[in-house]
Amino acid sequence: MRIHRGGPAVVGLALCLGALAACDDSSGAVAGEAANPPTASASERARTPSSAKGDRSSLDGKVVVLDPGHNGGNADHPSEISKQVKIGNGSKECDTTGTETKAGYAEHAFTWDVSNRLAKLLRAKGAKVALTRQDDKGVGPCITERAAVGNRLKADAAVSIHADGAAASGHGFHIIEPVSIGRNAEMVSGSARLGKALRDAYHEGTGLPYSNYLGKNAIDRRDDLGGLNMSAVPKVFIECGNMQNQSDAAKLSSAAFRQRIAESLAKGFETYLG
Repeated sequence: MRIHRGGPAVVGLALCLGALAACDDSSGAVAGEAANPPTASASERARTPSSAKGDRSSLDGKVVVLDPGHNGGNADHPSEISKQVKIGNGSKECDTTGTETKAGYAEHAFTWDVSNRLAKLLRAKGAKVALTRQDDKGVGPCITERAAVGNRLKADAAVSIHADGAAASGHGFHIIEPVSIGRNAEMVSGSARLGKALRDAYHEGTGLPYSNYLGKNAIDRRDDLGGLNMSAVPKVFIECGNMQNQSDAAKLSSAAFRQRIAESLAKGFETYLG
């Protein structure tokens, strides 16, 4: 997520921000397999599909918030995404445009696709899932609002999904965990456990190596990300690979590999929430 660190303004999202039990969608379907999955209402995103009710797991009834990094309309709204928002220990841009592979596959499209695939898998295991944005055509929301979604829903766990834009020699994935800035102190230890569970499952399920350019054993800790600083619930970021690296980019651009990513992250959530 390093390239184009501009930052967006949030355009209103119709998220289900009340108690998840109050959501009344009957289908809960998410077309994560599609290149451009149809948008779903907030209530659709927060509801477990009735067809999955016979397949329960440690995720049954758990609230998971998925935060697909960036948004497809960010680049066309520089003044909105560049406005400053308070992140607890300073200010930062509302959002960014993200990076892309050399072939032009955009990070915002990647994160949207993976998030929808993951949401489908988690719901099939009984989880109640909400996404922080409802399509890949809008602007934002701001990083502070992305954190606020999980807070309002009292999520059991949240993850912000990204792909990096580091130097082409950089290879592999890493997890970003929060550092306590005071207001988020209570979620730091839970975030560390979540980060380890997702790291181990991702490494095993995708075969991607730990990052060779950032973090230690694929764990990086930061206090400058509003999505972590402003979160009151366990939350981490994952940089699923480096879009500037030829090998990583080929994998991230593959629909089959994105399904493996989703399956791996779903196992990580089961481990953490079990």
